Amino acid sequence: MDKYKVTHRLLKQSIKSLVNRQLTSNNPIYRSISALPLGNGGRNPQLYRSFGSLATKVERNPSFSSLNSDDLSYFKGVLGEKNVVQDEDRLETANIDWMHKYKGSSKLLLLPRNTEEVSKILEYCNSRRLAVVPQGGNTGLVGGSVPVFDEVIINAGSMNKIIAFDKVSGILVCEAGCILENLISYLDNQGFIMPLDLGAKGSCQIGGNVSTNAGGLRFVRYGSLHGNVLGLEAVLANGDVLDMLGTLRKDNTGYDLKHLFIGSEGSLGIVTKVSILTPPKLSSVNIAFLACEDYLSCQKLLSEAKRKLGEILSAFEFLDSHAMDLVLNHLEGVRNPLPSAVHNFYVLIETTGSDESYDKEKLEAFLLHSMESGLISDGVLAQDINQASSFWRIREGVPEALMRAGPVYKYDLSIPVEKMYSLVEDMRLRLGQSANVVGYGHLGDGNLHLNISAPRYDDTILAQIEPYVYEWTSKHRGSISAEHGLGLMKANEIFYSKSHETVQLMASIKKLLDPNGILNPYKVLPHSLCSYS
Repeated sequence: MDKYKVTHRLLKQSIKSLVNRQLTSNNPIYRSISALPLGNGGRNPQLYRSFGSLATKVERNPSFSSLNSDDLSYFKGVLGEKNVVQDEDRLETANIDWMHKYKGSSKLLLLPRNTEEVSKILEYCNSRRLAVVPQGGNTGLVGGSVPVFDEVIINAGSMNKIIAFDKVSGILVCEAGCILENLISYLDNQGFIMPLDLGAKGSCQIGGNVSTNAGGLRFVRYGSLHGNVLGLEAVLANGDVLDMLGTLRKDNTGYDLKHLFIGSEGSLGIVTKVSILTPPKLSSVNIAFLACEDYLSCQKLLSEAKRKLGEILSAFEFLDSHAMDLVLNHLEGVRNPLPSAVHNFYVLIETTGSDESYDKEKLEAFLLHSMESGLISDGVLAQDINQASSFWRIREGVPEALMRAGPVYKYDLSIPVEKMYSLVEDMRLRLGQSANVVGYGHLGDGNLHLNISAPRYDDTILAQIEPYVYEWTSKHRGSISAEHGLGLMKANEIFYSKSHETVQLMASIKKLLDPNGILNPYKVLPHSLCSYS
């Protein structure tokens, strides 16, 4: 599918200049606290770091070693000198997430070219107790892909080969460093599509997508990566390689261990290869951009779309008027498709099928009925790929517009659809004029992106947001992470969504697979359960 590409590379470039000013010692979102000498022969400093002024301080695991010249010699022997990166400029980029919210202090970036090299790196790091952070495109939003302290960064970008593709079954096998957009282009030429589509597709890598169980724009049609990933290869902390790279739709032989690595954010092992089921590209794609006057109409429209559009419904996205205003005011060249009036809510519907005339007739009948019943107050159907692209640009451009507007607090929540927008309204009442509360997201699968845009990062505002947002979500039996993961940002908040017994079992699995705790430390699990051995 020739689809409507939002350029994440441009987004990163435009954001960089906007957020550099936020990386000061007075910025409460990122504050490095202190480095205090510790025992252990003076070899390891004990570091405390706070990400978010109200967050619990993170303590560097005192059992972790620090890099020395012998380590560098070993890595150069395995990878070659050019793949052992100590250049300050390249390290600066690798140490900071794309939002410039989280910043580590790693002194080493490793670029393995194959699974064997990853295995040798991890076996050595485990023996030396050198902590590591796996990194792909570094497009995450919760601090999961950057160091907290001085962890060695292992970037999979050089492992970017497509290994095999079966046109009969639609099964793709590739290395973890393949950029999602490149896979989309490759499959398009083969007459297939990826079941995953993200605004960050120009930079994110499939290994990172799998490791975070990324959701995205096609979830309502194709479901999660737990259903689409047929197999994977992963390297454990001790260097052992788990070959689970199956390409079978059915395999009931014992525990399906691949699911441990889908969504565990590199904390149990590093994904090095993936086999994924890809759907055939269908010839008929239609996009409608609609206006609704209230959130209840958006809900009813979703219910009707599921009934009336059924098998051809492939996306159902929404944004409120605050999100639309930001896009129109901060993104160049974006125009309102419905300029005749200001509306409270906007919905983007995409259908994908095999019969163009039938699909279009079906969509037009649905839109006419929705208009007559008062569910939509205005709307337009894309007439060509350029207009379709402009519709998607509005929806996918919201994150960029928010960053251009200034400091923003971002929350990725899964909430029952009927309750989803109530949180946005509650936060507006709670924060008053001190911040602009914006709601948008994947209405088709109950995923709200709650964004709070403020003039500056402020302790008073943050105290009004957290833990209220997490408590509200838990009260309504939602999830505090729908698709972004937990990373560092939400590791200590996991109990809002999972029981103590469940989290304790997770910690036991982590201890079994990574007894020294070197894989992406301080992430995913609460720090109270990650005891130092």
